Amino acid sequence: LASPAQSAQEAFDYISAAAVEDKFDGIRAQAHILPEAGGARVKLFSRTLDEVTDSFPELPPALASFTEPLVLDGEIVAWSESAEQEGRGALPFFELQKRLGRKRVTDAIMRRVPVAYIVFDLLYAGSAMVIEKPWHERRQLLQEVFTSRRALPATRQRGQAALQFSEDDDGSVTSGKVLLAPASQAASPAELERLFEQALERGNEGLMIKDVESAYTPGRRGKSWLKLKRELATLDVVVTAVEHGHGKRAGVLSDYTFAIRDGAKLLNVGKAYSGLTDAEIAEMTEWFRAHTLEDFGFRRLVEPMIVLEVAFNAIMKSDRHESGFALRFPRILRLRPDKPVEEIDTLASVREIYERQGFGNP
Repeated sequence: LASPAQSAQEAFDYISAAAVEDKFDGIRAQAHILPEAGGARVKLFSRTLDEVTDSFPELPPALASFTEPLVLDGEIVAWSESAEQEGRGALPFFELQKRLGRKRVTDAIMRRVPVAYIVFDLLYAGSAMVIEKPWHERRQLLQEVFTSRRALPATRQRGQAALQFSEDDDGSVTSGKVLLAPASQAASPAELERLFEQALERGNEGLMIKDVESAYTPGRRGKSWLKLKRELATLDVVVTAVEHGHGKRAGVLSDYTFAIRDGAKLLNVGKAYSGLTDAEIAEMTEWFRAHTLEDFGFRRLVEPMIVLEVAFNAIMKSDRHESGFALRFPRILRLRPDKPVEEIDTLASVREIYERQGFGNP
């Protein structure tokens, strides 16, 4: 697990010998590979230890080309062939979400949302655990593992990075790709900042910064792995609906659906449940109960009067909300009692931020 860093300088204060990788916007997954006569057994597990092999049926055939027992760590991402030609490839998480939670993955959905497995670490190779080895040794082993595959990977250059793809025996690239995550090193905060900007230009979340001497420590969040992300922007929005929370917040209204303006019309654009203090949530719960328009039990429509400032990592196109957009990882920064609803952000502002991201259409 990685700890957040607020800046390139802060990251460098912790790690002076840093390995740098793009931080991809997908789901973390381990691949367990056991070669056998006539093929290989491959299973994929999420970070919560749930098996997700059936959710990505195109990946096991691509992973079956490895020639020794392995446990790999990586990220499953939605992948775009057209974006790949532009030097990117990985799509925002919202695209991958179209693949999640399905009982049956059809050929049509696999064609509509192709995926790639980006490998960035090695936990087990041959007949031994390697998590105690330093990162630079695991990385060398990982490179050797990729070059020894039964189907020799093709290499395509991405500026400073090289992504390695799986191939069928006839040389055609499979629909499920297995990529070796590009890694570089930064010798100064300025160089780290440059790599960070390049990662954002590729449409990724930011950077993973790893001490080259670090072991792989499952379940621990220390300072040998750091993540550097930058919030894209903030929006002023108005709360339109509220829900009860979970756990200790089950008795309060802590989950807020919020909207931006399109002329006189309010259009929902996201939902957030983190950022306010317990005292603020308790106060808001009383306010929302007194200003409920419709009560559906767990969820209430409320008078649109409470303005929030929210931060987020990206804006995605979405059919879930009337606005046609959804915020990725929205977080409440503060209540804005000083701002009237007439001054919240507009649909035009959301469109402008979306276009500025450079994701375009997949």
